[in-house]
Amino acid sequence: MNIFELYDLRVTVVSIEGRSVCGMAVGDTFELTESSRLRIPPGKHFCIYALSAVLPLLAAKQRELAAGDWLERDSLVACPDPDERLIMKIERIAKRTMDSDDLT
Repeated sequence: MNIFELYDLRVTVVSIEGRSVCGMAVGDTFELTESSRLRIPPGKHFCIYALSAVLPLLAAKQRELAAGDWLERDSLVACPDPDERLIMKIERIAKRTMDSDDLT
C-alpha cells in the first residue's frame, strides 16, 4: 500500500468585473474530488476558458505545500478573457487519504 493525502477542492466564481459573455455568475462552482473527479452542479456549466486558467494549479493545490510557497498563500485565479475580468477562488474543502496503487 502506498498511502498519501490529497485535498478535495472547490473552485468558485467570486467576482465578475466586466460582462459575462460565457453566461457564468458569481457563485458558480465546481469541485475536484477523489484526485480527478470534476463535479459541476446539475443544471450548471463552467466555461472551458475559465477552467483552462485554473486547471494547471489544481494538482498543486491538492497537495500540502510549504508554508512559504506562493501557491499555499494565493488562491485567486483570473479567467483569460479580458472583457469579463472573472475571478475564481480555489478552496480546500476536505482532506482525503488515498492509495496510489488505486490510481494510474
